[in-house]
Amino acid sequence: MPAQRTRKPVIPKSKSVIQETKLALIYGRVSSKKQVVAGDGLNSQLTACLNYAQCRGYEVCGTFTDDLTGSASRRPGLDALLEVMRSDRTKRYRIVFDHINRFSRDMYLYGDLRRMIDEMGGTLESPHMVYGNDSTSRLVENMSVAVSDYQRKHNMEQTNVRMRSRLENGYAVFCAPVGYRYGKASGHAGKVLLRDEPVASVVIEALEGFANLTFGNAADVHRFLEAHPLFPKSRKGKVPHQRAGDILRNPAYAGLVGSECWGIPFRMGHHEPLISVATHQRIQDRLNGKERLPSRKNLSDDFPLRTFVMCDDCGEPLTACWSKGTHARHPYYLCPRKPCASYGKSIRRDVIEGEFEALLRTAEPDPRLFAMATAMFKELWARRAANGQARKKALKDELARVERQIEDTVQRIVEISVPAALRALEEKIGRLEKEKLLIAEKMATATMPQGAFDQRLRTALSFLASPWKLWTSGRIEDRRAVLKLTFADRLRYKRGEGFRTANLSLPFKVLADFLSGEKVMAHQSE
Repeated sequence: MPAQRTRKPVIPKSKSVIQETKLALIYGRVSSKKQVVAGDGLNSQLTACLNYAQCRGYEVCGTFTDDLTGSASRRPGLDALLEVMRSDRTKRYRIVFDHINRFSRDMYLYGDLRRMIDEMGGTLESPHMVYGNDSTSRLVENMSVAVSDYQRKHNMEQTNVRMRSRLENGYAVFCAPVGYRYGKASGHAGKVLLRDEPVASVVIEALEGFANLTFGNAADVHRFLEAHPLFPKSRKGKVPHQRAGDILRNPAYAGLVGSECWGIPFRMGHHEPLISVATHQRIQDRLNGKERLPSRKNLSDDFPLRTFVMCDDCGEPLTACWSKGTHARHPYYLCPRKPCASYGKSIRRDVIEGEFEALLRTAEPDPRLFAMATAMFKELWARRAANGQARKKALKDELARVERQIEDTVQRIVEISVPAALRALEEKIGRLEKEKLLIAEKMATATMPQGAFDQRLRTALSFLASPWKLWTSGRIEDRRAVLKLTFADRLRYKRGEGFRTANLSLPFKVLADFLSGEKVMAHQSE
């Protein structure tokens, strides 16, 4: 019987097994974009991981990075890494990172990522730690994650404590608002908010324009900021719509610092304010609905007199439109009220606006009156300056009264333990603190320096001399200011006849009366 031939067992070569020991994905992370530019931590992580993979003969199939906190559940780099693993489940990747806290610093998030990678056949590796599935390795791994989670939360708590303390001392600690930047200032430890010109001047113009009704609503402010060449914009040349609202509501522009979330009442900070507290309060009153103006859509650049001029037949404000002709479009004003005799009867824009400019020229006072007006204004200013000390004393007494109320309220808080009552008293203290700031600001401006008066006088007299010049600037904001400052009421217009007698504002009335009356200022009775 022939000897039986024995065959050597053939071990099939599995391509997937070979790949499992050699494919690697490298991941690196820093906590912020600033660390990517300012430091070399990210490059150091990637270099250590790459050296580790090369020493073990791994084929690096991709490198992924993030510049977000380790507690973030969604990270672009990490999401891209997981997508590579999902795209081909036959491949077994080794995820290489420098340290476990670079992968995640949140216990719950780390557990979810660990299970997800295990389900896709991946493994975790690090140059500084050995990962395994035995009980001892998993204990060390879990303890490392717990320590990283503790360090993250502890650092956050310490940062919050330092920020709260600095905020209570009157220093801004949050992101610098547009128009400000953080920098060193003499007499202050650490960085404080500094004016960032020329953007700060643009922000001042926007804030004061909204407070003084130059801008009808936040949309008007947004259009102004987007059209201004000095205001920062996105790469597409746009300003986010939310930016205008953020600027209008931010108390930092009035020099105030505080936090409602932390229960720290707002107080005057150490940075230079761009507007007064009173101006900020007027802005908040308008935003909260206490003052309303027509929407900008009825006051377009094409028709500046729209809604300001009324139909003389029915008293309805005139609307306006563009009419399409054979070869061009033509602008018209017209009455929108159907029962009116002038309903739908158009008035050419050049006709009504030409007559308005002629009317505006008639409001210009006689130049001979300005020397007299200047002398009378100076006399009035001097009298107000003389009474400044009396006003300051009255405000000082008012400030003392508010401070006593604050002390009494604080004493009541100590004695009361009912949560609802405590909240009510805390809100009262917040209101009193705001009132205190307004009184302090009024005390600071109770008397005006002579130089500021001269500057204001020149500006006022320049406008009084010729409001028509401001109107011809063409800017819708200037034209709306002319309408509000020159006329006390809306104008009435009769189709085919023109404007009715205009009711001028008080300054123009007074200057007009000088020619017919006694040219002296009446003194207040003692």
